[in-house]
Amino acid sequence: MPQPLKDMINAESISVLADGLAAAWAPFPRAAFTARALAGLDGLELKDRVRHVAAALHDALPLPYPQAAEVVRECASRVALDMWSGWPATDHTAVQGLDHLEAGMGTLAVLTPYATGEFAVRPYLERYRDDALKIMYGWAESPEEHLRRLASEGSRPRLPWGGRVRWLMAPGPTLPLLDRLRDDPSEYVRRSVANHVNDLAKDHPEVALELLARWRSDGGSHVEKVLRHAVRGLLRSGHPEALALVGATPGSGAVDVLALESDTVAVGGSLAFAVTVTAGAPGAVLLKYAIRRTGSRRVFHLGRREAAGPGTTFTVRKSHSFRPVTTRDEPPGARELDVIVNGRVAASATFTLVRS
Repeated sequence: MPQPLKDMINAESISVLADGLAAAWAPFPRAAFTARALAGLDGLELKDRVRHVAAALHDALPLPYPQAAEVVRECASRVALDMWSGWPATDHTAVQGLDHLEAGMGTLAVLTPYATGEFAVRPYLERYRDDALKIMYGWAESPEEHLRRLASEGSRPRLPWGGRVRWLMAPGPTLPLLDRLRDDPSEYVRRSVANHVNDLAKDHPEVALELLARWRSDGGSHVEKVLRHAVRGLLRSGHPEALALVGATPGSGAVDVLALESDTVAVGGSLAFAVTVTAGAPGAVLLKYAIRRTGSRRVFHLGRREAAGPGTTFTVRKSHSFRPVTTRDEPPGARELDVIVNGRVAASATFTLVRS
């Protein structure tokens, strides 16, 4: 089993943060901070661990926030912070700096190359809205790719694990950011832009599709890759306009053969299968597959092929893993495999997941 993410907030990560704070501010009570941060840590889940260490940091840094912010910013230059040692510092900024827009967001700008500030910036967007967004417009012009990425990622409408900021879910406020960053030289930034548009498409598909069509018309070195990643949610649901945008004829194509290696798969094992497809029209043929059980349906990418014309045939092979992961349990029982061709379920087969 993979190591639970919560275990990455541990004595070692706390020690790194303590070293940096002590180097940045001589009176910092390193031993007291470490003891307070470690007390009760083992019984907490990931985000509670972050909050716990951030609270210990606040107790150990009893300065007015602008001075405390200076210490935290200096800490980042004194030690090699990473996501796990730095995350509590960003959480401290989200809570303690919220009455100080410039100092708080300025601290996030310093920390984000080491520990992303995407979660910590949400309270600032909630409270200050236009003023916070204006600062993020400035971040989008930064030569620092982590800061440009924070401008896009921190303002995502449906940021995973991030606090919900309702006004960001309306179409419009973040479009100037996306326009600025859509053809960014950094793939790290462009991927965030695509994820942002994918979020937008969940609530406002027409706005997202219009935006992407405009980007294609405007051109750019990376527009097609960003576009394909940005519409993946709409493609997963078989949205006709999204399919057409990537050159696929909605509902076109047929499955000639769907062959499962076995109709029984052990938990921890893999389901191997092969699909032979005949195109119904020239252009892109987008293949997805879904694994269904009672109360659950999850869709995955299977492949993309280019058909010269109707009747073009090709075979795709896939092995789907049922290895346990920390975020999802796969109970044994009956399953259905659906093969989806250009947004339409074109073939299905049953199998059973069993305990090994």
